[in-house]
Amino acid sequence: MPSFDSWATAWVTLALIAAIVEVSIPHFGVIFIAIGAIAAALAAFLSFGVAVQILCFIIAVSLGFAVLRPRLMGRISGSAGVPSRTDLLIGREGIVTHDIEATVGSGRVIVEGQDWAARAATPLPVGTRIKVVGADGIVLEVKPA
Repeated sequence: MPSFDSWATAWVTLALIAAIVEVSIPHFGVIFIAIGAIAAALAAFLSFGVAVQILCFIIAVSLGFAVLRPRLMGRISGSAGVPSRTDLLIGREGIVTHDIEATVGSGRVIVEGQDWAARAATPLPVGTRIKVVGADGIVLEVKPA
C-alpha cells in the first residue's frame, strides 16, 4: 500500500494538473478539482487514511461548486463583467451608409469609424445622422439623432 507521502504527492499532482487546465481553458469547474485535491493532500500530509482523503476531496469539490461557482459566475455574467463591443457604442452617434428599412430590419451605419449592421423602428435613408440606442448581438439598434 502506498505511503501517506505518496498519496500527498499524488493529490498535489492532481491539483497542479487541474490548475493548469483551468488556466488554459477557464470555465470555473476544473479549479474546484484542484481545491479538492489540495484538501485531500492536506489530509494525507496529516496522516489520515485514504477514505478520509477522498471524503475531504468530495466535500471540498462539492462546497466549491455549491457555494463559490454561482457567485463567480454571477460576477462574470452580471453588469460587473466585461462589456461587449456593441455595449461601448450605446449613446454614440454615426451616419447611415446603406438605407435602413424598418420592415426588413436591415441597413448599415458607421459609428466611430466602424461599419455595423443596424436596424431602426422607422426607415432611415443614407446620410441620416443616427444615435445608437441599443444592440442585439452585433446589430446596432439606432434612431435619428
